[in-house]
Amino acid sequence: MSTSASIAQALSGIRTRIAASARAAGRDPSSVGLVAVSKFHPQSSVIAALEAGQRLFGENRVQEAAAKFPPLRDRFPDLKLHIIGGLQTNKALEAVRIADMIESLDRPALSDALARAADRAGRLPHLLVQVNTGDESQKSGVKLEEADAFITDSMTRFGADVRGLMCIPPHGADPTPHFRTLAAMAARHGLPVVSMGMSADFEAAIACGATLVRVGSAIFGARPAHA
Repeated sequence: MSTSASIAQALSGIRTRIAASARAAGRDPSSVGLVAVSKFHPQSSVIAALEAGQRLFGENRVQEAAAKFPPLRDRFPDLKLHIIGGLQTNKALEAVRIADMIESLDRPALSDALARAADRAGRLPHLLVQVNTGDESQKSGVKLEEADAFITDSMTRFGADVRGLMCIPPHGADPTPHFRTLAAMAARHGLPVVSMGMSADFEAAIACGATLVRVGSAIFGARPAHA
């Protein structure tokens, strides 16, 4: 099977599982969006996914995203790009220029950098606040105890451009309590977007209220060895 065919088949299978999970949770399948995480995979794999009907993609690294995606927008004008990795302040301007959504707003310094970048670029992508639900010192995301205040401050500063929340539960832990925490926090702030769940646990995330799931390896296969 060609890479293009395998990606198309994998996408079809993931979409079927998303729809089944949504229905099992009493939800409309259209309420759950699929972010195809293409980090470390070549532009050819992105094109294969686009040709199979996928339009929403996630990238961790701004530089990699900038090389892959802008050249594809003429051919696929409805393509949407999310930056999902921890974002350095010195990459804020490039992220603002190329992204439709930044899912990793997590600190005041980044808020400042994004505000300056938006002034320069004349646009601001939609934003998600990343919450470190496991309070892991090595992981991006605002600390759980500081999250409500930071979300409120971000909504005051950026208004309706703050669309929701994102989390990455601790590796190896039961993700369900983390998903429930994030969904409850989003509801508390009246935010419609809840980005949570990856290849191994997106069905549990949908059961807890995810509106975006981020799936990479189950679509594109294992990361290339050089990544």
